[in-house]
Amino acid sequence: MRKLTWRFLLLTLVFLTLCRVGLSLWLWSRVQPAGGLWPILLGGWRIDLSLLAMVCAVPALLSPWLGHRQWPTCITGWWYRLWWLLFVLLEVSTPQFLLEYDTRPNRLYVEYLNSPQEVSAMLWHGYKGVLLLALLGLAVLGWAGFRWLRAQRDAVSLKPWLRVVVTAVAFVVLFLAARGTLEHRPLNASKVAFSDDAMVNALPLNSLYNVIHAIRGMTNERSAAQVYGTMPEADMHQLVRSAAGMEGPMLDPSHPSMHLQQATATPARPLNLVVIVEESLGAQYIGTLGGQPLSPQFDALAKDGWLLARAYATGTRSVRGLEALSTGFLPTPAEAVLKLPRSQSGFFTLADLLGEFGYRSRFLYGGEAHFDNMKSFFLGNGFDEVIDRPRFEVKPGFVGSWGASDEDMFNELHHRLMQDDGQPRFTMAFSVSNHSPWEYPAGRIQPSHPAASVENTARYADWSLGQFFARAKQSPYWENTVFLVVADHDSRVFGASLVPVRHFHIPALILGPGVPVQRDEHIVSQIDLPPTLLSLIGISSAHPMLGVDLTRGHPDRAIMQYGDNHGYLQGDQLLVLQPQQPAEQFRYQRDGETLTSTTVDPALAKLALAHALWPSWAYTQQRYALPDRHLQPQTAAVAPVGSAATEK
Repeated sequence: MRKLTWRFLLLTLVFLTLCRVGLSLWLWSRVQPAGGLWPILLGGWRIDLSLLAMVCAVPALLSPWLGHRQWPTCITGWWYRLWWLLFVLLEVSTPQFLLEYDTRPNRLYVEYLNSPQEVSAMLWHGYKGVLLLALLGLAVLGWAGFRWLRAQRDAVSLKPWLRVVVTAVAFVVLFLAARGTLEHRPLNASKVAFSDDAMVNALPLNSLYNVIHAIRGMTNERSAAQVYGTMPEADMHQLVRSAAGMEGPMLDPSHPSMHLQQATATPARPLNLVVIVEESLGAQYIGTLGGQPLSPQFDALAKDGWLLARAYATGTRSVRGLEALSTGFLPTPAEAVLKLPRSQSGFFTLADLLGEFGYRSRFLYGGEAHFDNMKSFFLGNGFDEVIDRPRFEVKPGFVGSWGASDEDMFNELHHRLMQDDGQPRFTMAFSVSNHSPWEYPAGRIQPSHPAASVENTARYADWSLGQFFARAKQSPYWENTVFLVVADHDSRVFGASLVPVRHFHIPALILGPGVPVQRDEHIVSQIDLPPTLLSLIGISSAHPMLGVDLTRGHPDRAIMQYGDNHGYLQGDQLLVLQPQQPAEQFRYQRDGETLTSTTVDPALAKLALAHALWPSWAYTQQRYALPDRHLQPQTAAVAPVGSAATEK
């Protein structure tokens, strides 16, 4: 068993080191300016030894006592072979995961296992070559490991007193290696981080370590206080309320963010609301926002409505964007609330609020609504129905790996809107086409080469959007509906910075009766859109959202969660919070998209920390809800759209 353990350690360390060197050379243009290869190798060996010490602990401690026997040796051999396959599987998966998400495999790797049909279809249709190559690599390396790790018994049995000594020494060595440091806190990912490039900081970690770390994090609802530190609760509430324009005493002390918002629009009756969420359509694909010229339809529509030219997503995944757009909730280092247990009912959503005003609400999605727990969350929190692809009444003409094409989703949306009676409606519609493996119907666009690319699905998404609005403008529902077109997040968020701000930049366009036609260059966040929409459709209400009604003023700030890093952008200053690290501040220059390190402003650091801590507090204490239905006012305010008032 002792020889087997040493073989496993040597084989795995060499393999992980070679993988780390290969990835570093492949990504050398980012590795070299961040500090080069040595910090990655040294940090990597610390991480590898820590994980390997935990894997080898039981066999190594039992080896002096049972290593000379056959059956423990056979069990140990298969134990090491299993771990070897896991190491190989994760490392083989790493290059493609890096291309998609600009980091090593993490919690997404595990989350996607909950949707095997969609993921397997995506891999087969979009990545056949990569998949076959990975399977070949797994087979060859797995076979080599199995041969190298054949069970071998120890030649002789140790004397009793020597067994005790060897066991004690082994325990001390394993404990120190597993802990990785003599400091107060044991080794973790932040201990080997050395760069302001989040991707480079992931290279010292091996991918199995990163996935295990993610699984541990998923087993509990991480509080931001555990990640970023704490502050007095009263200060936290005061800072977030003040930033949202809430002055004076709390409306409900048990729900500190609850406040009255008076609508600025005064329609004869409340307008319908349609929120169109575009999958992965970052500003980099929108011509009028300075991106690639792939969006002639959106660019034309932008001249007819309120273009929020500097809108920023709160995260990098659809579930995070849906969280912000449907609930106005701030992002946290934990899961989005759509997937957390305490938010599956009694959690505030726009649908929950609008139901108090006689609205019926629905969520329409081209794929399967069980994905990311969307169906359960929405039905448990105010939505009257969830319409996914199996429930489409208009038969889809093209179904890809992730579901019905954008034009099919828009056909269903138009069909449902045409069927609506006089009861006010809230509809949230979510597209799927602009997602790998980049599938779309033929004959709709003039594709560039290769046909299966994000540029072409962005073109197709724009074409579908234009077709829908051309038809909507000729339909009876156009005159009494406010539309929001917004992305959930950008595609393939990456960058050599702790928070790549430019990849959080998304399109956001509001269209409809009474909506001002303007190009708005103020910084806004996804969380500002729900309260703004309430104001535009004429709903005055009490609610807990911390976003700002943009018809009354602008916060000129955006809040971004990038993995475990929390970014707070105010003007041109970006404050970044990292796990168990001091705050860092940068000057963000849009020209060139650069971040320049600068002195930390203590007031901005406190403001950012308050916004990072508050949502964890609100979720844990279950204070993001509508506690008293009688607080809801039944009349709209008379202030005109575009009023300069700043208070909600």
